[in-house]
Amino acid sequence: TQNSSYPTKNLLTSFFFQQTTMVVLSQPLVENFSHIKTCKHNNTTSDHVHTGNIIPVIDLLDPEANNLIIKACQEFGFFKVVNHGVSIETITKLENESINFFNLSQIEKDKAGPANPFGYGNKRIGSKGDVGWVEYLLFTTNPELNHNKSITIPGNSLLFWGLVKEYISAMRNMGCMVLEMIAEGLKIEPKNVLSRMLSDEKSDSCFRLNHYPPCPELLQALSGRNLIGFGEHTDPQVISVGRCNNTSGLQISLKDGTWISVPPDPYSFFINVGDSLQAMSNGRFMSVRHRVIADSLKARVSMVYFGGPPLSEKIAPLSCLMEEPNEKILYNEFTWSEYKMSAYKTRLGDNRLSLFEKNAQS
Repeated sequence: TQNSSYPTKNLLTSFFFQQTTMVVLSQPLVENFSHIKTCKHNNTTSDHVHTGNIIPVIDLLDPEANNLIIKACQEFGFFKVVNHGVSIETITKLENESINFFNLSQIEKDKAGPANPFGYGNKRIGSKGDVGWVEYLLFTTNPELNHNKSITIPGNSLLFWGLVKEYISAMRNMGCMVLEMIAEGLKIEPKNVLSRMLSDEKSDSCFRLNHYPPCPELLQALSGRNLIGFGEHTDPQVISVGRCNNTSGLQISLKDGTWISVPPDPYSFFINVGDSLQAMSNGRFMSVRHRVIADSLKARVSMVYFGGPPLSEKIAPLSCLMEEPNEKILYNEFTWSEYKMSAYKTRLGDNRLSLFEKNAQS
């Protein structure tokens, strides 16, 4: 099975309890656990988490896929794709290599860090104090940046980097395909008006491997609360293409603020609308807020490709989308570099786009 290469539950628990000093500063486990966010278990309030059986599933071979994607982007900002053409072998090989890395000793993993922002990160997310029950590897796909060359991957690094390159190529192709289907569904020309930002050789995309370790004793100590693996946020890029192993945890927020759980599917991919696409669509599409809840018994591994434009790309509502002459433009024009720098200065859950709204205070 996919979990066969994980260490035993006891070994994982022992190891990660040794690492909690980063989070709780060697103090009593529950008293100081405010360093990592929690959320309520299912209840009858607006925080109630429903089963995600309403999440759109798009067959990319369906003749109506274009229109179905448009509808999903408008209603959810999120959907699952099947018949995507990515081989299971490509997925499985990279997941196995990722598991091999995350199973290494902390000393060995730390050689690939610290994440600044690229490299190995452990519990600390970004530079503004956000933390989560997660460790990760973050890579850039921008050839003009040399950050990846400084990331040391123990073991068969040639195999690892080869698999990462192959996987990123497959994700870029899928992202471009989806964006071209969106352009066709919106009846805008040229067809590559969106996809060219990802296919550009200077595309500032990135790729992250996440590992959410199980910790049953810690979750039991939380007494009726869930442990946040990765706090709620939107993705600043154009779109994100994600995939996980067969462990639950991903949740998305609906327009009314209700959280729904996304059933895991290791053979399919999930597409997120990002902030940049929301701006370019003049608010027709919504950048989806999402988070990850830690699992009490099983490790979760996810792989996410964040499709971003070149740093100099100007982001603004597309004029060809303005259906009415008097349609209000919601966002000021900004470059991806400006937005990226702004995003780095905010907390994970902040509404980054609000700073670029037409009515925002200067």
